[in-house]
Formats: sequence, C-alpha cells, structure tokens
Amino acid sequence: MRTRDTGGGLWPAELFPPRLERTGRRLVSALAAGVGADGAVREPCGSRVLESALTAALLERTGVSPGHPPSGAARDAGAAVRGFLRSRTAAGAVEGVEGVLAGAVLDRRALAPADLGVDEVTGTAPDFTVVRKRALVHAFAAAVDERFLPCWDEAAFSPAGLHSWAAVQVTASKVILAKATGNTARISDEDVRLLLDTQGRPHLWEGNVLIHLSVLHALSGLPGTGRTVREGLRRALAHQRPDGGLPFVTDTDTWCTATAGVALAASGAPQEVLDRIAAHLVERQLPGGGWSYTDLSCQADVDDTSVAVQFLHSLDPVRFQEPVARGIGSMLSVAAPDGGFPTYVAGAPSEACMTAAVVDALTVRPHAHTGRIRAGLSYLAARQRPDGSFPPDWSSSRLHTVFRVLLAATRNGGERSAEVHRMVRRSMRLVLARQNGDGGWGRQEGDASDVISTAYGLIAVCGQDDPGPAIAASAFLVEAEHDGRVRGARSDSIGPRPFVFTVPVLADIFTVLALGHLARRTTPASDISGRQLAGVR
Repeated sequence: MRTRDTGGGLWPAELFPPRLERTGRRLVSALAAGVGADGAVREPCGSRVLESALTAALLERTGVSPGHPPSGAARDAGAAVRGFLRSRTAAGAVEGVEGVLAGAVLDRRALAPADLGVDEVTGTAPDFTVVRKRALVHAFAAAVDERFLPCWDEAAFSPAGLHSWAAVQVTASKVILAKATGNTARISDEDVRLLLDTQGRPHLWEGNVLIHLSVLHALSGLPGTGRTVREGLRRALAHQRPDGGLPFVTDTDTWCTATAGVALAASGAPQEVLDRIAAHLVERQLPGGGWSYTDLSCQADVDDTSVAVQFLHSLDPVRFQEPVARGIGSMLSVAAPDGGFPTYVAGAPSEACMTAAVVDALTVRPHAHTGRIRAGLSYLAARQRPDGSFPPDWSSSRLHTVFRVLLAATRNGGERSAEVHRMVRRSMRLVLARQNGDGGWGRQEGDASDVISTAYGLIAVCGQDDPGPAIAASAFLVEAEHDGRVRGARSDSIGPRPFVFTVPVLADIFTVLALGHLARRTTPASDISGRQLAGVR
C-alpha cells in the first residue's frame, strides 16, 4: 500500500510536535535493528486465554491432572497454564467466551449454551461465517466441559468453499460435537483421516496452535488415537510461553516481515536492511505465487500477498518483476464474479478489506488491471455502510478497512466514478468525526484511543487538506513512544474471527508506517526516498 500523490499540498513541518522527527528516527532505527540476518522480522505471538483453556482441559483429559500426573514436566506445564489462566481472569483481562471457558477450566463450572454469548461472537464476524462460528464456540465449550450439551447443526459442517485451515477446523468441531451429542455415526473415515493428516509432523501443522489443539480434542477418545494425542500435546507444549499460556499461532513472521518492509521503505531505512527483507520474502514466496503469514504455512492469502507485492515493486520493479507478477497472478486466481476478492480461495465469499488490499496492490501495474481495479472499487462502494464503515474484517478496529479503502480509492489520482467519490467522502467523514479529544482513535465508537487504531487514522487523514487531525494524531503517537517502541498498544489482530491475538511488534510497524505517510505530506518530495509508500493492514 503506497502513499497517494501529494497533490493536496504539503503541510509545514513546524506545525507538528517538535519531538516528531526524533521519535520517528528512534522507531525506524529500532525496527530496522529487529530485522534478522536472514531478513525476517521475528516476534512470537503472545499467549491467549482460548488456547490456554483448551490446553489445560486436554492435559486433564489425557491424565495430566492433580491426581494423575505422569511426569514432572507435564505436571509443571499444567500448573503453568492454569496459573496463566488465573492471572488473566484475576486481572479482569479476559471477558466473553474466553472468560467463560477459563472459568469452566479453573472452577470446573458447568457450562450451558446461554453462558457462551454466541450472539455476541457471531455479531462481530462476517455474516457468511455465522453458522460455523456458532458450532465453533459450542465445540470449544464441549472440549473444556464434557457435561456441556451443544447443538448439532449439520449445515455448519459443509466443506464447500473452505480453505485448508477452515476445512480442518470445521471437521474438528464436527467430531467434537458428534461425540458430545451422541452423533458418532456422523463421523466418517474421511473426517478422521483429514484430522490425522495434520499430525506426525516435525512442527505444528500450518503453525496454527488453535487448530492443532482442536484436532487433538476431536481425536481424543477415538479408538487408537491415544499415542497420537499425547505426542500432539507434547508438540503443542513446546510453544508454551514464559507466562504459562499458549498462543493462537506459533508466529506471524512473514506478515511482520512484509509489513515492516513497507513501513521501513516508507521511512528511509538503510538500503541494506530493505534488500535483506526483500531477499527473505522472495525466498518465502509459495510455488503458486502467493505468500502466507508464517514460514510454516502453505496456505496463501491475498493479504500477505498484496503487501509483499507492493513492497517488492516499490523497492525495485525491474529486479522483482517476476515475483511481483507471480504474486499478482496468485491474487487474481481467487477473484470473484462480484468484483471482490476473498481472503484465501476461489469460491469463498468476497470481503471488503481483502478487496481493498488487492485493488491497492494491482495499482502497481494499473494499465494492465484497469478492469479489475474498477470492479473492485465498485464492489467496495456497494458494501460500504451508511456511516462510512465496512463489514467486519481481520481487525477489531473499524478503521482498518476504512484506511485501506481510502488508499486504494485515491491511488495515483486515477479517474473515479461518482459512487467511488461518495465512498471516499463517507469514509473520510467517519474518520474525522471519530477522532478522540486526545488526538487518537479507538477500535470502535466510544473506545479509548489506542496506538494501532491511531496509526490507521493518521494514514487516513493524510489524504485530506486540513493538517489539524494529523497534528493531533502525531502528538498522540509521539507520547506513546519510549526507547524505540510504543507503549500501551492494544492489539487489533483477529483469528479466528472475532478472537483477538497479540504480536507486539505490529504496533511499532504500523506507527512507523503512519509516520512515513505523514512525512510524505510534510517533507518536499525531493527529500524523500524515491520509493512509493504502501499502506497495509
């Protein structure tokens, strides 16, 4: 996601906080220093209550309970994960479904469907996922409380249009719920084969801890799976964090690397650092041309692919012509007839945020993809809500899709239809109206300001004429920086929707990216690197 042209004029740098330039240098320096010798930005995903509760329940189910500890190591792992759950619940840091599941594990509290708040979960996820989300939450409840009586809805288990992760997760949910409701005759040999195929590997399948744990719960109790489950649990515990909890995924290293590359390129980082990042991304490109979120995954998605394409093109469109072309081909292969793009595979429903990501990436070669760009923008205009926002995406911040749409729709001063003009006006009106008094933005209306939402907001307001909102937002971000990192960040990353997970470095990355966009509006173009900026999730 590159920055727009600065046709609106430059803002005098003296209007902005005196510490802004120094803050930006520290953030860029620290982020660049975090790029490894192999060109990757590696920071583990933090612990989460959901996976920790599932792990604690599985440890007990397999005999690792206070009365039946098979080994000191397993006993210590069980105590640590329960300690993590107690600390999070005691601190009031968890609510909703995750809090209910933690309570069931810690207090052996019996669960009822009414306890789960399923409507809250489905209400914050895309409409096309509602039936699956209800089954997923019921499967989690049945996994942590064998007394739970879930609903059985055959419609939740259709594999049609599902990517590889979703197919395995849906099958695991089906098997768990079939056992809990007495529908074991509905478990097929193919279901069990699909689950078993994710096991017996040197690393967790696709780097996804949650799916791995769901599979183990599904296999637990089926004939002949005891050894597989115990070995799978051992591999899961290899990712137990120092605080005792388990993460959603092992890491998001490829996503962090691509987004950091875009942010650093936007901010004048050393060429040697950018070249290392580029070499790593080229190496991580999948055979089909796309990219995934981690080195361990083979499931391409348009989100990672769009950012990698834009970074490589911005760095050197000639040198990286082939990987860029292959990345664009991967994205186009999943295009939908409605003009939009899904996240993963052809045939899945289109999503606004992913469509914005692809459209923005296609503008690196606008003349070759004029039709697709127009169709994508029309899709986005049709999906916009009256208040300027869009349907839920992979972020808990509503500004996530908004800022990406604004970048895609205002790229290169291209010709725009009346509906796209209207979409841009609505989106910008939403951003300007929701800025808090401290200069920042919150994830949703009424929420306190947070660093990541404020970075999204700052990128958005760099596309309009009044410097006031950008001045206030930059002051908020300056205050959040300390020794090259931002403090008090609130994660917005979601997986599976709507459960939030944390990768701390992303707050630094998006802050650097936002300040790079701001520099484009406050510094003469001749003083900026010739690279175009990209705007990412």
